[in-house]
Amino acid sequence: MNRMQQPQAQNRAALLDKAYNLILTLEARLKRAVRGRDRVIDLITIAILADGHVLLEDFPGSGKTTLAKALGDSIYNDTPEPPITMFRRIQFTPDLLPSDITGMTIFEPETSSFTFRPGPLFAHVVLADEINRTSPKVQAAMLEAMAEKQVTVDNTSHNLGQLFFVIATQNPRDQAGTYPLPVAQHDRFLFKIRMANIDRESELDVLRSIQERRTPAGKNFPQVPKSAIIEARASIDNFIYVDDRINQCLVDMANAIRQSPYVAQGISTRSLVLMLPALKACALKKARDYVTAEDVSFLVPYVFAHRLELAAGADDPIKVIRECCKGPLEALCRSSLKK
Repeated sequence: MNRMQQPQAQNRAALLDKAYNLILTLEARLKRAVRGRDRVIDLITIAILADGHVLLEDFPGSGKTTLAKALGDSIYNDTPEPPITMFRRIQFTPDLLPSDITGMTIFEPETSSFTFRPGPLFAHVVLADEINRTSPKVQAAMLEAMAEKQVTVDNTSHNLGQLFFVIATQNPRDQAGTYPLPVAQHDRFLFKIRMANIDRESELDVLRSIQERRTPAGKNFPQVPKSAIIEARASIDNFIYVDDRINQCLVDMANAIRQSPYVAQGISTRSLVLMLPALKACALKKARDYVTAEDVSFLVPYVFAHRLELAAGADDPIKVIRECCKGPLEALCRSSLKK
């Protein structure tokens, strides 16, 4: 290593260390607020650093809303951006209108001019509660926000900020009054996470810690600044190594899934593109500066399963994915991927 490369390597290591410490700080605060959901917290931390949205699914009372609120409370705004609040919750209902979430243009008689009033989508972390209970028009407005980080009102686009992160919750589709999300919107979620019932000890911990979790977090569980998350995203993108064999494995898995007789419609190329930053964030979370087959195997079900349309006779997307991905993953495991 020459003299010019050495400072660059030191700066790279310092930035990755800073991003890693941010992960630890964020997770500690979330785990204080939500008990027995460590795997879900891991995935949400990866998602926000990979700049991807998350869909949580389970029956009411499983902690989906509590977790989303805890994330919003874990971040504070330290940059002079336009007036965007840190956290907003939107309760989706069948009678909701697009303007109810995007905002609207209002005529001001005093100035004889029109003024835009931002809606609840103008937040850095948005909890879209029961997203599968609203109309297609509202879903279209959400789709633009999630895909472009902007909303369009009266032919004018309004920016939602760099951090903009959506945690959507939905109840299972067989409950009364719910509707399936559009395929295009499903594809915009990086992860879909099923929140199964927590174990006995964790459930006891929830009951025993009610008073503790109602009190402010204090100095032992500090909030993280918004700018640090943006900086961590850049560090992960620039300094976590992805070998080309990882790319080849992802493409081979996608083709195997598309060719499976159990799949009516396979995964999109977008899902592979979205998976790369998630793999990088996953690697850093495990204190590595390179992606491995272990990272791919861990994330595949959460990235691919909700994007599949199964053929008649198939009812378990995870099983189909595991079977299709087995060959490419075994080939990848035999490779050395460290740069």
